[in-house]
Amino acid sequence: MADPVCIAIEDVSKRYASAQENSLSDISLNISKSDVYGLLGPNGAGKTSLISILCGIIPPTSGEVTYYLDGQAVSNRARKQLIGFVPQEYAFYQELTPRQNLDYFGALYNMPSGKLRERREHLLEVLGLGKAADRKVGTFSGGMKRRVNLAIGIIHEPQILFLDEPTVGVDVQSRNAIIRYLELLNEQGTTIIYTSHHLSEAEAFCRHIALIDHGKVIAEGAMENLKAVHQVPSLHDLFIKLTGEEYRD
Repeated sequence: MADPVCIAIEDVSKRYASAQENSLSDISLNISKSDVYGLLGPNGAGKTSLISILCGIIPPTSGEVTYYLDGQAVSNRARKQLIGFVPQEYAFYQELTPRQNLDYFGALYNMPSGKLRERREHLLEVLGLGKAADRKVGTFSGGMKRRVNLAIGIIHEPQILFLDEPTVGVDVQSRNAIIRYLELLNEQGTTIIYTSHHLSEAEAFCRHIALIDHGKVIAEGAMENLKAVHQVPSLHDLFIKLTGEEYRD
């Protein structure tokens, strides 16, 4: 039996106030509980706008996004407790330590102090930050900063996790460690919505994808099915076949 839908996106469009054209046009997708779902596309395709709408950061111009928990639609307020967001930009205080950052962001979610302390120490350990837990984050390497970014996004144990380029600019070891931990979260039931320009990483990580270009969905479905339908051996080849080879700025 198929997993139940946890996010239903219905005819979502977005046009910014100063724009002449839509950034998104009539996007309709269903994301299933416990999936790893890739939102992929060239620069300027509309991925960031869509993720911002799904996270409630910006409103759509038209259309609806509905979240479901145990088959029941949830309110916008309840949605905020369900989701975690790990942005491409660093979203922490450079002058604070990892421990202090996690305490601060955990408090924003009204986590009980005992639970927050337990969760904080667990994440510091599993993400390899324990020995640096009391150093200022501004002194960290890129890979360590990415792991702090991830820890903050999941401190409250979200059921749905949004990842925007979670491994950009990091070394191979950090990338592997981050992906392994994300796979573990998914095995434990966390739904993951992911975007990246690392297509080989996306191909290995995602089970379903939506390929977006010029604000529209141009392909959607199970990774292996899409490669078979378009008769290509890899996600990279699918991407180039459907979006072309011209420069994107």
